[in-house]
Amino acid sequence: MSTSPLGVNSTSSAPITITGLASGLETTKIIAALMAAQREPVTHLTHEQSKLEAEQSQLKSIQSSLQQLALAASEFTEPSLYESSQTATSNEPSRVSAVATSGAGVGGYEVDVTQLANSAQRTFTFTTPTSEETITIEGHEVHLRAGESAKELASAINSDPTATVYAASTEAGTVVLSNRATGATGGEFIKVTGPGKALTEKAGTAKAGKDAEFTVDGVEGTSSSNTVTDAIAGVTLTLGGLTPGGPVTIDVQAPGLNEAAVEAQVQSFVKLYNSAVESIQQQLTTRAPAKGGEPGVGDLFGDVELTSLLDSMRDAMYETGEGLEANMSSPLNIGISTGAPTGGESTQSSLEGLLTLDPAKLSEAIKGNPAGAEKMLQQWSQKLQGLVNAAAAPGGAIESRVNGDGTQVTQLTIQINAMNEMLAEREKALQETYAKLEAVISKNTAQGAWLSEQTTSLGKSGL
Repeated sequence: MSTSPLGVNSTSSAPITITGLASGLETTKIIAALMAAQREPVTHLTHEQSKLEAEQSQLKSIQSSLQQLALAASEFTEPSLYESSQTATSNEPSRVSAVATSGAGVGGYEVDVTQLANSAQRTFTFTTPTSEETITIEGHEVHLRAGESAKELASAINSDPTATVYAASTEAGTVVLSNRATGATGGEFIKVTGPGKALTEKAGTAKAGKDAEFTVDGVEGTSSSNTVTDAIAGVTLTLGGLTPGGPVTIDVQAPGLNEAAVEAQVQSFVKLYNSAVESIQQQLTTRAPAKGGEPGVGDLFGDVELTSLLDSMRDAMYETGEGLEANMSSPLNIGISTGAPTGGESTQSSLEGLLTLDPAKLSEAIKGNPAGAEKMLQQWSQKLQGLVNAAAAPGGAIESRVNGDGTQVTQLTIQINAMNEMLAEREKALQETYAKLEAVISKNTAQGAWLSEQTTSLGKSGL
């Protein structure tokens, strides 16, 4: 009895495959269609898992930006930000610059520079030694190799931390030695001795070191350095040039808040605040795409908690502090605002609550009422920190949501894995069922063909 071929292959590590189908049905496609329908719940759960993971990532990013904002706000509570300091300015800083150190007398000073401090110099012709030589410069021995160049000699001197001079090699083949310190030296300076002939001084080129000479409000003074610390008490002057056109005016301000430091901190805060608001706004205003779109996109659209947080942050920028002066009760009084105009249409940034800074108003506030500005900033920043930290600090509302999403992701992973195992078993069972069906059909087909042959054969034989 002959049979039609039927291949049913299966191993313990590979799924069953059905070939040479006796039924004429597309069994593989039938099984695939049945399994696709049964995999729909897994597909749905996988999509939900991806959405949760994306939401986790978005919330972590928002949490990070809010933590940076809280840190920036905390800087306003640091006493060091409000330490009193003085400033000194020069009307010609390229000639005479000034920096107030402490306790400087307030007012203007006239500084006239007639000579700058410089170092002593001696110039030598250089002859490459034919054998090793030792020369002594200001009591310090320098060893030269045979064939050493002027550039190599200068490099050796300059790299020696114990040397008292600097050396420069020129294209003319000379070596110029200069004291490492400026100031008057008198007649004897930069002594060079030794039996060798590598250095020979050029006559008439020696220059003695000189002190700086100047007057402050007509009082003469000298300094071995161009950095002068005792001409004006509490002020360091740096002499950069002579003053043939007349004295340079140094203006020393009264002690007060460091305006530049406060402004820099406010600018930093405004930048971080706007960055945090923009990142949250982007999530709140991004609508979820049509079904089948990118997971995670739009998952925070209109999020109630984040919307409430933004509203509270905006309110905190303008709420009047307790016990503060009426004209110094909120950041608005020092020039921090949303930039919304008093009339006409508001800008998009003002509608979103983004901040702007008016440096002129900030400067005026710091100069006019430094104590009030300090008290307001400290009280306001503490309140803002509490608000932001409740959401973004470890253990806060956002972290709770992130952890909750993580728990759901883990649970979904377990559920998906279990369902996939069950579906794999179900697919295997379907394959085995259809394989057996095909085997039966194949056997019946073969038997039918054999019987047909027998019937035909009997008919021919006349039986």
